[in-house]
Amino acid sequence: MHMSEYRERRHRAIADLIRSNALASQDELAERLTGLGFAVTQATVSRDLDQLGAVKVRRGGQVSYALPDQLRGSDVPRLAAIFRDWVRSIDLAANLVVIKTPPGSAHLVGVALDHGDLPEIVGTICGDDTIFAACVGVAEARELATRLRALPAGHVQ
Repeated sequence: MHMSEYRERRHRAIADLIRSNALASQDELAERLTGLGFAVTQATVSRDLDQLGAVKVRRGGQVSYALPDQLRGSDVPRLAAIFRDWVRSIDLAANLVVIKTPPGSAHLVGVALDHGDLPEIVGTICGDDTIFAACVGVAEARELATRLRALPAGHVQ
């Protein structure tokens, strides 16, 4: 079997596992893949998750992986839940909305914003614990910050 064909089969298996199971760790995913006959290392699983755009989300108190298509759409309750669980602050800097998260959590908030159908956002950049959401202008950034702060988000300032 060709290497890219093997990788595609592995990616399909990972997607199926994420959709049907609450997988909380790369080790757990690697175990399941090994059980399905795939020889994987932790580095391979990590790279595959990154290529698939998988992010950790909190659902019903459990942290598990989710795929981008599971986060898509103008799903205000999901966006509100992600903000409630992962966002520490929302600030303005000219046409940027600066969102702070716990360490290692910026990517999952950024994916939710990217798929949140928010017309003010031109694009996002995610670091480890900070997201810059670039808006068309200062007024749009102010409007977005107000909308995000209005989400039923608990501890967002």
